Amino acid sequence: MNINRAEFISSSPSVAACPKEAIPEYAFIGRSNVGKSSLINMLVGRKRLARTSSTPGKTRLINHYRINGEWLLADLPGYGYARVSKKERDRLARMIREYVTLRPNLACLFVLVDARIPPQQIDLEFIGWLGEKRVPFVLVLTKADKVSQGEKAGNVKLLKQELSRQWEELPLIIESSAVKGAGRDEIIGFISDTNKKLVRG
Repeated sequence: MNINRAEFISSSPSVAACPKEAIPEYAFIGRSNVGKSSLINMLVGRKRLARTSSTPGKTRLINHYRINGEWLLADLPGYGYARVSKKERDRLARMIREYVTLRPNLACLFVLVDARIPPQQIDLEFIGWLGEKRVPFVLVLTKADKVSQGEKAGNVKLLKQELSRQWEELPLIIESSAVKGAGRDEIIGFISDTNKKLVRG
């Protein structure tokens, strides 16, 4: 799939305010500062479509983009960022839960996990919750270029071991690098294949 058009639609403070478009939607989520905005920009081939920041927790709204006029990309707030008030943390957590469980055209959730570090409990708990809610998701290991091959392999092995405690069949895991473009073909290819299946279905 070639991405010829990527346009910003809206920033929504709630699920109810999200765009009402009957086309497939793919959402990206992860812990704060996992490299979500950089990955989105790499995927669509735009330097500043999604705003990047060195400050964790920058995204507080649900940002929607229309891609090729055919599908929506949703940039969700990061989870697990402590340097906000408890009230704001609770609001963001509630918004994420409502989005994931109530968004009718959500085709898949891409859960971003930092490849540089061992699996974090907050990520594992979120992935487990997705399984309980039967939400389709793919794991994307970000910043894979910023760690040695040996260390990355060790972190991936630990992640798979932890996931095996909950899952008989492991979810799809894609390694990525926003700097080098790694993982782009796999993610865009997955979206393209899913769109075709939805049309046939």
